[in-house]
Amino acid sequence: MKKVLLATLLFVGVAATSFAQDGGKFSVGVEAGLPVGSTSNAYNFVIGGSLKYDLPIVEATNFTISAGYSSFQGKTVGGFKFPAAGFVPVKAGIKYFLAESFYGEAQVGAAFSTQKNGGTAFAYSPGIGYKFSDVVDLGVRYEAWSKNGTTSQIAARLGFSF
Repeated sequence: MKKVLLATLLFVGVAATSFAQDGGKFSVGVEAGLPVGSTSNAYNFVIGGSLKYDLPIVEATNFTISAGYSSFQGKTVGGFKFPAAGFVPVKAGIKYFLAESFYGEAQVGAAFSTQKNGGTAFAYSPGIGYKFSDVVDLGVRYEAWSKNGTTSQIAARLGFSF
């Protein structure tokens, strides 16, 4: 887990110094999700946070990178309590503004498990969102992580730009 957190901090640090002067914006977000599919058999909900960077590349289109932490909270089924599972998703993608404040977004990347021998999964997340102001943004997405099956959720992110 220490290596994953160190890699995430390194990723965020490099991103911050690389993009600091080019007109993009960072945002920090609070995330909540509901597991879907077979994931909902073992987990009740997902809670987490993320750091995201939006870089305008052409009119109405931004390149995005993000890193965060998601904790899947275990259910109790038949007297057995599933343990919580933590992941560090790192993704890159495109955000396209369909109207002045309404956008569609797609990201791909990797989700690193924080559990021992948890490994890394391929991550993808299409979604939509609305930018309320230069500071507040709300997005909803379907997110899936594929590795020997799929871990998936419907998630919302409330972001605050700086």
